[in-house]
Amino acid sequence: MKKVISISILSLISFFSIQCSADRFDIIPNDQDTPDNIFTTETNYRIVLDGAYDAFKSPTYYNGDTGSSIILGDVLADNLILNPQGRQTNRSAYEWSYTPQSATVTGLYSSAYRVISRVNNVLDNLNRVPYTDYMKNIEAEAKAIRAFAHFDLVRAYAKIPTQSSDAMSSMGIAYVTTFNPEIKPSRDASVSITYDKIIADLEDALVKISPDTKFIGRFTKASILGFLSRVYLYKGDYAKVIEYGEQSIALSSSVGLRSSFVNVWRDASDDGELFTILNSNIAADNVTVGVAYNQMVRGIRSEYNVNYDLFTKYKDTVDIRKEAYVVTANFATTPYNHVIKYAYRASISVTQVVDIKLLRSAEVYLNVAEAYMKSPAPNPALALEKLNKLRAQRYDKYVPGTETGTDLLNAIYLERRLELAFENDRFWTIKRLGQAVVRSDFGSSVNGGGTDAPSGALKTLPAGHYRFVLPIPQEAINLNSNLKQNPGY
Repeated sequence: MKKVISISILSLISFFSIQCSADRFDIIPNDQDTPDNIFTTETNYRIVLDGAYDAFKSPTYYNGDTGSSIILGDVLADNLILNPQGRQTNRSAYEWSYTPQSATVTGLYSSAYRVISRVNNVLDNLNRVPYTDYMKNIEAEAKAIRAFAHFDLVRAYAKIPTQSSDAMSSMGIAYVTTFNPEIKPSRDASVSITYDKIIADLEDALVKISPDTKFIGRFTKASILGFLSRVYLYKGDYAKVIEYGEQSIALSSSVGLRSSFVNVWRDASDDGELFTILNSNIAADNVTVGVAYNQMVRGIRSEYNVNYDLFTKYKDTVDIRKEAYVVTANFATTPYNHVIKYAYRASISVTQVVDIKLLRSAEVYLNVAEAYMKSPAPNPALALEKLNKLRAQRYDKYVPGTETGTDLLNAIYLERRLELAFENDRFWTIKRLGQAVVRSDFGSSVNGGGTDAPSGALKTLPAGHYRFVLPIPQEAINLNSNLKQNPGY
């Protein structure tokens, strides 16, 4: 049986009629063609691969109001509180009540494998044209995308290496390296094996990626290096975090200037971005990524508001992130603290259609700072230097910090929470540190009042609880009996 892909010649024509420059791209899946007639030119490989990038915007990956990764890492943790006037979406995630049959916790499982299938289709067919430098770069990007999607899967559906002593030997995920709709892969025997495969793909991509590629909408050398720093941080190999993170910083040193930081989140600046999924304001795209947080109805109707404990950690008029991330405004007649990180572009009236920042240099600085503190030969001076470089661009009239020891490490953790809030980081950071999720006693009101403060089973998710590992969807197991369910479900 011939394999087919969801890209047609009509798609190619549509692509060039919509966007002729390299600055913005959008792939529109249409009819189906075989590899024999689609993988004939280097240009076609580029279009199909851009379709893999585009799949990050698919419903339930970084799109949609239910199960989107854009909110998952925060709604599972302590950065958000359920708004009683919202539509109650993502409630099973917030309540940690998800089951294998629950389709509402996240659609990450199927969405990530959709991305993976698209890149594997490219990689399986690389030999159909001459292997030029252009094609080498195509291969590098494809392997980086494949690693990125598998990493999202393994941190959600398996243990994180640093969270417990048994994590590395616990069950991994299915690492899929070929395009075959009929394949029924088994999960890797261990998390260690899965991480080795992710790293192998990334290191191969690093060797092959063109150093001349600077476009933030696709993987570049700087973003691959930065992503390696994240993977090694989760693995607990702090020397490698420093090695790759420092190289990424050398290529892209800006953490995002304070003067441009608000504009980054309004898509008026790319300062400090390493890898971004672009989102066009056209009829064929227009992905409302921010809808998981709120809708613009009678003001701002939020599904979740900023937890007051976090809200008060952003210093008024001093921390530029408060202006960029949060707004206090009414829904009907009730004021709330709303997340506006994905609310709108500076120059476009369509709400919640913004680019998705999947990796920024600020994270790399934080990765490296933490690694300097945790490496076999700690270097607090360099850790403080990295932390102060970030803080200097977030706080008005910043006086460099002088923390040492545990205070310095806790300062790094705090800045990570403040910097990466609402970027799908918080729950996974708590998980990799082997900590518990402990929500505050504040309610959803603008000043932390109200009777809806988390309590009982909603207050704390104990460290090591089985729900830190999400359940494999039962639908996937029904289709593939080789998959094993995670313990506890």
